[in-house]
Amino acid sequence: MVYHIPALLKESIDGLNIKPEGIYVDVTFGGGGHSMEILKRLKTGKLIAFDQDDDAEVNVPDDKRFLFLNQNFRFLKNNLHFNGIRSIDGLIADLGVSFHQFDEPLRGFTFRQEAPLDMRMNKSGSVTAAHLLNTMDEASLADLFYNFGELKNSRRIAKEIAACRTVKPLSTVRDIIDAVGKLALHRQEHKFFAKVFQGLRIAVNHEIAFLKEMLEQALDLLNPGGRLVVITYHSLEDRVVKNFIRTGNFEGEKKKDFYGNIETPFRIITRKGITPGEEELFRNNRARSARLRIGEKI
Repeated sequence: MVYHIPALLKESIDGLNIKPEGIYVDVTFGGGGHSMEILKRLKTGKLIAFDQDDDAEVNVPDDKRFLFLNQNFRFLKNNLHFNGIRSIDGLIADLGVSFHQFDEPLRGFTFRQEAPLDMRMNKSGSVTAAHLLNTMDEASLADLFYNFGELKNSRRIAKEIAACRTVKPLSTVRDIIDAVGKLALHRQEHKFFAKVFQGLRIAVNHEIAFLKEMLEQALDLLNPGGRLVVITYHSLEDRVVKNFIRTGNFEGEKKKDFYGNIETPFRIITRKGITPGEEELFRNNRARSARLRIGEKI
């Protein structure tokens, strides 16, 4: 089974503008696809890779230029400082769920196969999707599905979940499908459940909050001319990355200098973002929602 096929591989690695002697970070190691390509372009440089999922460690190469850290990327700066690294020349983040995580039934990341409602990226974490579904109050559940799942009928979803869990706890994929399936529009069931599972996964793993923490640390660590390369897969995280590269903040508030020029810590390399072409989508349809954004620190 393929662990993962990285999206926009050539475009993202080219976007790093790698210097053979530079120091680079891959904060989402996964199957190692991006890391392997970075190592091909390094000579005396160094690559540090992060992944909070223990399963990713099987893909670690035996290379003295490479350091793997089994950590969440929210701890980026502390871990680099601990290893004597104060600045970097580039950072890449591929924010998608790996094929391995989707395809491993017990992880519970997909509605396409029966499994426990887990969804933890870090398997040692204490909070699962089932825990959230059974313990959050109805209003908080509605907020979760509205803010993270982008579901307009989030209140009805929360109401159905609250009603179902009074009969028995929701613990499996089938339980959540049975609880809210009737709210999906005809022929849009897959899109509906994808958003339900997206909302739960983001909440379980604090994905948006941790992404923001990582981006702020990356800006502090990048040398002038260093590149920030991020691949996103849904509008929530893409908005965060786009705003940060364009304005240096997550709200997209444009601050101007005395002369009226917009102040930003980055030179924007990909103004509209790069999406996969037809050839890549033919080889890897799972890349269809990928969007690549690149900023160069000024």
